[in-house]
Amino acid sequence: MTKNKYFNPIIFSFLFVVSSFAQTDWQRWEKSEPNYLKDSFHSERDYSYRFSSLSYIVLKSLVNAYWILISDVDGDNCPFHPSCSSFLVESVRETNLIQGTLMFFDRFTRDSNPVGRDEHYPIYKNYRFYDPPEIYTLKKDKISFIPPHTVINSDE
Repeated sequence: MTKNKYFNPIIFSFLFVVSSFAQTDWQRWEKSEPNYLKDSFHSERDYSYRFSSLSYIVLKSLVNAYWILISDVDGDNCPFHPSCSSFLVESVRETNLIQGTLMFFDRFTRDSNPVGRDEHYPIYKNYRFYDPPEIYTLKKDKISFIPPHTVINSDE
């Protein structure tokens, strides 16, 4: 009998506290519109064929096939902006097939080492390392040095 003497006030106080903080008419919940879609990175890719040289068309066809068959399945997990495949296309567009391919292999061997990346590259707005082909061209008017740890917020 002594257990019920203390048990009833505890239950009563618990129910009182719970009911006092329950949703009432003065506090309504708003309807939410959840979005379960992941952000698409396909909008950043350029699948078009802008130039008419045969080497560019062959290279762009190979890169498009890579994007559709491999990269879309693997996901957007490249730590650099632009990705290596986009870097290859941009460097060939910027120079020519041989120089662009050499620039790509230079970047691929340089960027495949994960140690000390944050000490060498600026950070892009989506927390990726910024390494565009314009930095590595041999044209003096296009070369620009961006110090490490710089945060780049605009699309270039």
